[in-house]
Amino acid sequence: MTTRRAIVDRAISFQRPGRVPVIFFNRDECEGDVMMYHLALGHPGAQDAANGLWAWSTNEWGYRLESLGDGTMGHPVTPYWSELPDASQISPPPLREEERMASVPSFMERCGDRYRLASLDLSGFTVYTLLRGFENAMEDLLLEPDRFTSLFDLILDFECRQMDLAARHGFDGIHFADDWGTQSGLMVSPSMWRAVFKPRFRRQFDRAHKLGLDTWYHCCGNLTEIAEDFHEIGVDVLNISQPNVVDLETIGRRLRGRQCFMMPISYQTVSIQGTPREIHAEAQRMYGLLGTDAGGFIGYVEEYGCMGMTEENFDACGAAFRNLNPRTLVACRR
Repeated sequence: MTTRRAIVDRAISFQRPGRVPVIFFNRDECEGDVMMYHLALGHPGAQDAANGLWAWSTNEWGYRLESLGDGTMGHPVTPYWSELPDASQISPPPLREEERMASVPSFMERCGDRYRLASLDLSGFTVYTLLRGFENAMEDLLLEPDRFTSLFDLILDFECRQMDLAARHGFDGIHFADDWGTQSGLMVSPSMWRAVFKPRFRRQFDRAHKLGLDTWYHCCGNLTEIAEDFHEIGVDVLNISQPNVVDLETIGRRLRGRQCFMMPISYQTVSIQGTPREIHAEAQRMYGLLGTDAGGFIGYVEEYGCMGMTEENFDACGAAFRNLNPRTLVACRR
C-alpha cells in the first residue's frame, strides 16, 4: 500500500501519485496527507475554543501581533525596531534546540505515514516588516539598502539554522511564509525583487536541498510576475494563497508540468460565497490549469469561519480536492 508520504513525494516530483494529496492547515490536520510542525518560538497557536481567537505569544525576534477580536491572527501595533539599527547591534535569537524541538517525538508519532513538514511560520521579508513596521521597511529598502540587507541577512541566516534542525530531526520539507503581493500586483518592482531578494532566497533553497528538504513557499497576493522566478530558484511547492487575484492561466502556461502547486479554494470568494457545487467546480478548474496526471498539484484546506466560511463549505473544500480524479480530468482536457 502506498503511504501518504509517498503520495506527496510523487506529487512534488511528478511521479504519478495516483490521486491529489491534501493538506489541512489550521483544523482537522490529521485528515490530510501532510502534518506541520511549528519551528518558531512564539507562533500562531491553536484557536481558543472558548472564543475562536488566535492565541499568540511574543515572537522570539521580539515582535507581537495583537488580536483584533475578529478571529484573525491580528497585526503589529508598534514596530519593535522603532529606529533602524545596525546589524552589529542585533543578535539573532538563540537556537534553543531542546525547547524548539521538544515536541518532535510526539509529533512524529502522530504523523504516522504522513509527510512531515517543518514550518518557519512567518519568514523572510515578512519578519522584517513586523520588526520595523511596513512603511519603515519599504523606506529602509529604498533609502538604506546596505543596512537593510545586512539586517535581512541576519533573519535569513537564522532561518537556515532552523532548517539545519529540521533536517537533523527527520523532516521531509521546510515551509516558508512570506507575502509579496497586493490584490493587484507586487509590493516591489520585479526588477528590485530579482536584484535584492531572488539571489538570497536561492541560497536558502539551495541549502535546504543540500540538507535533503523540499522547499514549500506560501505567498499571498498577486505574484504572477515572479511565479516563474520562484521555480527557477528551487521552490518545490508553490502555495498560491489567493488564486482569485492571480492570473492562473498565464502561470499554468509557463509552469504546468514543471512546478508543483499547493492551492486553496479562494477564501476571499468561492469558499466563502460559493455553493458546494461551485467549490467542486473551482477545484477542477484550478487542477485543469495547473495540475497533470503525473502530479504537480496539492489541495490546501483552511478554516475561515472568521470570514464567513460555513461548516458546509469547509467540508466541501476538503471533499473537492479528495474527489479530483487525475485520469478523468486529463481525459476532459483532451
